[in-house]
Amino acid sequence: MDLARLVESYLEHLQARKLAANSLRAYRRDLESVAGELVELTGTPAERIAADDLDPSMLRSAFARFAARRSAATVTRAWSTWNGFFGFGVVEGAVSGNPMQVVPKPRSAPAAPKPLQGEETPERLLRQVAAGVRKARNPWPERDLAILATLLCTGVRSAELLELTVASLAGRAGDRRLHVQGKGGKSRSIPIEDSLDGLVQTYLRTRKQRFGNRLPGAEPLFVDHRGEKLQRGGLQYLVRRSLQAAGVSDRVQPGAMVHALRHTFATRLAEDGASAAEIAKLLGHSSMNSSQTYIDVTAREQRLSVKANRTLRVLGELG
Repeated sequence: MDLARLVESYLEHLQARKLAANSLRAYRRDLESVAGELVELTGTPAERIAADDLDPSMLRSAFARFAARRSAATVTRAWSTWNGFFGFGVVEGAVSGNPMQVVPKPRSAPAAPKPLQGEETPERLLRQVAAGVRKARNPWPERDLAILATLLCTGVRSAELLELTVASLAGRAGDRRLHVQGKGGKSRSIPIEDSLDGLVQTYLRTRKQRFGNRLPGAEPLFVDHRGEKLQRGGLQYLVRRSLQAAGVSDRVQPGAMVHALRHTFATRLAEDGASAAEIAKLLGHSSMNSSQTYIDVTAREQRLSVKANRTLRVLGELG
């Protein structure tokens, strides 16, 4: 089978697994970018490159070209995509083996968590939003508060939040759980405390008042001001404007926005003594290495706080 056809077959396979649209776009981008390097190296269109003819030498050269102008994290992600692609090809009988095992990839440590800075920042954000500080043409503080509280108190990813339906909130009052469809189609169930459940139920009541009383289980849990499913851009705008209105936008670290709320949830779990296994289960991590990062960072911050104790300076003089 030629390379172009096998790429499309693999993408169809991923589509059948119900991956998020953003994930599918990332897979396609990684496959097409490296395939483009192979086309330039061989001078042959992808439709005429036999997938089984791709040997380690060719792939090493293609990845070297691909890596020249990209970050280690991007190259690592592309390597994983192509590793999965060849694994699929082996199962399908389109290639005889997986050459990616001898194609080097960057060693990258897990990215450091970027929670909201400041001990009381999450609480200030929620109180200010509940008070209606975020000005809008058609204000809906109950919805804004429910979304922010869900992000801060469940640690769901932005893509996961956007895919929640009314039926995702399951169980009776007092024993509510949130059923989340995570990365790779893996599902998990997160306990919902009564205080969060109360905010979500209040939001749903205001939603019925705005758009009608029927809320079938298949309907999106969170909607925009038109009653339509909330989109990624709308969620980012909501979080950014809420942080600004609450006066805490300067407490978001560079490169973080919606994800800062997930990191805040995980960091507080670690601070309260949760194990890496517990954090991994709640956040849907495929590896406990990512979860361990929160514990390591928390321990490091604690040591820095102790080290800053002014009394320790006197001990140095007395020793």
